[in-house]
Amino acid sequence: MNYQETVEFLYSKLPMFSRQGTAAYKKDLHNTIALLESLDHPERKFKSVHIAGTNGKGSSSHLLAAIFQSAGYKTGLYTSPHLYDFRERIKINGDMVSEDFVIEFVQTCLPTIENIEPSFFEVTVAMAFAWFAKQQVDIAIIEVGLGGRLDSTNVITPEISVITQIGKDHINMLGNTLSAIAFEKAGIIKQGVPVVIGEIHPETKPVFEEQAQLKQASLLFAEDYLPIIDIKQHSISLDVTFKHSFLQPTTYTCDLPGWYQARNMRTVLTTTHILRELGWNLHEEAVRTGLSNSKSINGLMGRWEVLQSKPIVIADVGHNEDGIKVILEQLSKSTYKHLHIVFGMAKDKEIENVLQLLPKHATYYFTQASIPRALDAHVLREMAINHKLEGTTILSVNQALTTAMQQASKDDLILVCGSIFIVAEIDRTILQQSNLTATAPEK
Repeated sequence: MNYQETVEFLYSKLPMFSRQGTAAYKKDLHNTIALLESLDHPERKFKSVHIAGTNGKGSSSHLLAAIFQSAGYKTGLYTSPHLYDFRERIKINGDMVSEDFVIEFVQTCLPTIENIEPSFFEVTVAMAFAWFAKQQVDIAIIEVGLGGRLDSTNVITPEISVITQIGKDHINMLGNTLSAIAFEKAGIIKQGVPVVIGEIHPETKPVFEEQAQLKQASLLFAEDYLPIIDIKQHSISLDVTFKHSFLQPTTYTCDLPGWYQARNMRTVLTTTHILRELGWNLHEEAVRTGLSNSKSINGLMGRWEVLQSKPIVIADVGHNEDGIKVILEQLSKSTYKHLHIVFGMAKDKEIENVLQLLPKHATYYFTQASIPRALDAHVLREMAINHKLEGTTILSVNQALTTAMQQASKDDLILVCGSIFIVAEIDRTILQQSNLTATAPEK
């Protein structure tokens, strides 16, 4: 098989959660362990940081990886899902895994794959770990896929465990209360390994405290350690001032402009503090360089990403209640004449809860991604009407975006959101051909 045939094999032959949903979710680690055993346990051959959370784990993973890279470390980064290229999931120093290795890995593992029938995610995790081991990375930042306790990535013993924010998502698999979801996330806490918790919530704090105590893991809440005292947002960056208990207020700049990134910065800076105590040379210049250049260093897309100006077109992968709430907070701080929203969702999300949050003054373009999990756009529009949301149904994401651009004035704002798979289908050449200022995708 060539590269394209290999990727198509992974997509078509293996259960894939992003396309199929719950049916592809494996609730144990047996397959992952079997794959790794067949590869002589690559997960034991590199150091790592493990990052879980309902929201913020992707941004935090990219920011922390950028800091390590800026400090001179050979840094692996595993995240999911991807937007445009499968290889976005597996990077070293910002460069995607080679096509040749993807082919070689699948060919090598084919007998094991045929024997145990693993999921797409299980194979991808094993591939990432094998690549990081082969390339002898100094550190790998590993983002949890779903939950934590039973996630395929939960076979590593990291330098530190990080849990960003907890919200209600995937409740059919993780539980319908914040404490139940927190328990699943807390499953990444390892014996004697320090853990950072990004946010304090009365329902989740006791869960983390109990699990950390059981595992004899030191516990630090970033919200306590590094309070935020000021945020200044610019068009392509964010300045956040923090107050440490025994230091003068310090301001850091991040090239991810979303207001909500301040919380991820706080989590990452707190994590950096502990990693320094563990002996990692993450000097101040590297921290500042990594935070302010994370997009160019690692190519993160879809986090309040400005794709075009006049009218402003923004893409954000927020797709659950908490994700939509932070988008709305960001909108409240934005200036525009009229709001247009290109919107689609996966059918296994808390759709009614999200719809009741959305602004009623906007014009909507209801659409759907080209995956089986996508909620039918016609059904979405009918549900939205019950929440007094008005708009049209356009099945193609790019046709919906084109229509919004045609109808919007230069002082309007167009937002594409609701599902990471909606953002992933944006054809960025549409924006480049509009003769308006566009931000090209990073490498």
